[in-house]
Amino acid sequence: MNLIDTARKGKTNKLIRCVSRAEGISINNLKADISSGYSVIPKNKNRDIEKPCGIGRNLSTKVNVNIGTSPDSEDIKTELKKLKESVKLGADTVMDLSVGKNVRNTRRIILERCQVPLGTVPIYEAAVKSTDDIRGINERDMMKVLLEQAEDGVDFFTIHAGVTKESVKYIAKKKRVIDIVSRGGAILYKWIMLNNRENPFYRHFDEVLDLARTYDITLSLGDGMRPGAIADATDQAQIAELKILGKLQQRALKKGVQTMIEGPGHVPIDQIEKNVRLEKSICHGSPFYVLGPLVTDVAPGYDHITSAIGGALAGSYGADFLCYVTPSEHLRLPTVEDVREGLIASKIAAHAADISKGRKESISRDMAISRARSKRDWPKQFALSIDPEKPKQYRKSSVPKDVDVCTMCGNYCPIKLSEREKGA
Repeated sequence: MNLIDTARKGKTNKLIRCVSRAEGISINNLKADISSGYSVIPKNKNRDIEKPCGIGRNLSTKVNVNIGTSPDSEDIKTELKKLKESVKLGADTVMDLSVGKNVRNTRRIILERCQVPLGTVPIYEAAVKSTDDIRGINERDMMKVLLEQAEDGVDFFTIHAGVTKESVKYIAKKKRVIDIVSRGGAILYKWIMLNNRENPFYRHFDEVLDLARTYDITLSLGDGMRPGAIADATDQAQIAELKILGKLQQRALKKGVQTMIEGPGHVPIDQIEKNVRLEKSICHGSPFYVLGPLVTDVAPGYDHITSAIGGALAGSYGADFLCYVTPSEHLRLPTVEDVREGLIASKIAAHAADISKGRKESISRDMAISRARSKRDWPKQFALSIDPEKPKQYRKSSVPKDVDVCTMCGNYCPIKLSEREKGA
């Protein structure tokens, strides 16, 4: 029995109990949200997960990390280091976006070592396997890849089923600054244009649903038309695709398949709230999975920061799931350090969003570290930090004469001075 069926029949399993306990939400409320499509718990029935997570309404804001090989870098050992560091630092999920030569072997190795839900973009593997470039990607091979990945244990798929013959018309109709920045979306766009045929994932969506239901795979309906420049945000192409995804989400829910909706992308600050509210309205409250969003295009090398700004705002307005962005976004395959920096920035954004959402555990953690700071309790401050190592290194690199303060203010420490005035 898949998770939606379990919830709808009023039953409780280990997965539901685990997420209920971790999130501080009642089992009955969690089951109601799963039944209605407001929340998901990604987990393939063929795989055990040490650290499952729930994504959606009344749950903490989650963070995803992307790893994977490329044609220019197929070093699986480096990708495994990224995986290990990501899980250690608290990534809630990981996606394997490999497009190197041996995609299936890479995925299997990552799956064996991944303690959190693992996602993929199956069209990547179908494209890599094609012997005739993108035009020759066989429709049946696309479905075969889905089946192989399902059998291997992948927990959630990004499926760009909203890139259709109808929705791609908006790319030509209104000239964007950057037409398409989604890799999966671009592959399917080019396939549609070269073959003058409908997107197989859209045309055979019922088949996709049957497979997802069988293996209890969560579908993450991909935003192939997401804006890649803030000037393109919230345009006709993006909204046309979102409307299609809203209809597909309803079909998935009817069949008992867990579904998330992916979102932009590059979005100026003043349009973030509108984007979140549009998704929640058009897609019936389905969990919203956003890439960033990046709030400006002028910060190459610092896009983990532009992304964290947008992610914190999106989360505060109701986005449920943040896909991290690294400092090397748009520039190169991320290094292990890039992954670390991107994840920490995104976790800060998620935590800030959770404070805004009134989540008690996040507010309590901030209160605890504030009290530790008031007492100059350095070990406790480090322990409560999102990244305990960096503050330790900073403290160690500049040791004050008075260990009770830091080298920024020394004897003029405002906390100590105000304590003296109170006679502390």
